[in-house]
Amino acid sequence: MARYQKPDCRLCRSEKTKLFLKGNKCLTDKCPLEKRPFAPGQHGRMRKRVLGYALQLREKQKLKRYYCMSENQFRLFFKRAEKQKGVTGENLLVMLERRLDNVVYLMGLAQSRSQARQIVTHGHIRVNNRKVTVPSYLVKEGDIISVKEKLAQKENFRQIVETNKTKTLPGWLQMDWDNYQGRVASLPTRQDITIPVEEHLIVELYSK
Repeated sequence: MARYQKPDCRLCRSEKTKLFLKGNKCLTDKCPLEKRPFAPGQHGRMRKRVLGYALQLREKQKLKRYYCMSENQFRLFFKRAEKQKGVTGENLLVMLERRLDNVVYLMGLAQSRSQARQIVTHGHIRVNNRKVTVPSYLVKEGDIISVKEKLAQKENFRQIVETNKTKTLPGWLQMDWDNYQGRVASLPTRQDITIPVEEHLIVELYSK
């Protein structure tokens, strides 16, 4: 599968919003978007009017990049959201928020979603005491997320967790910092998801 191999910060500048792909760097003055809040490239400073299909595409790209997903992965999630009852756009956002790599990141066990994905695929994460190596695994209410003891003993991991203790945890997640263990207290709702995205534009794009 083709993977994006260019600087992550170019993606934030392309979408003109922080996608938090570089962890704590995104919260400091070192964030390139703070210094150059325009698209990368020779014509990045030119003002472009985005309408219609281009607007829909930008919203889809923004959400896909926010969760570090490929086009095929994102399309599969959309098809699953379509089959569920309720509003398709909201179903999609809730499903994406429930991804295991995203939950590991939100709990403060990784600096970024890409790092969380790596931790999961390397077998360092347990869900209800069972090893799960699939980043797209959807957590359920009541699930207990914990880390492998070998990872918990590493100094760099402990430093990451110590730094993230000060971050605000989403209301649907609970965290036991002493044991590096979290719990899915409830399923997320649309109000819990703070991504600046208009999901109805994505639905319109895929409905064509």
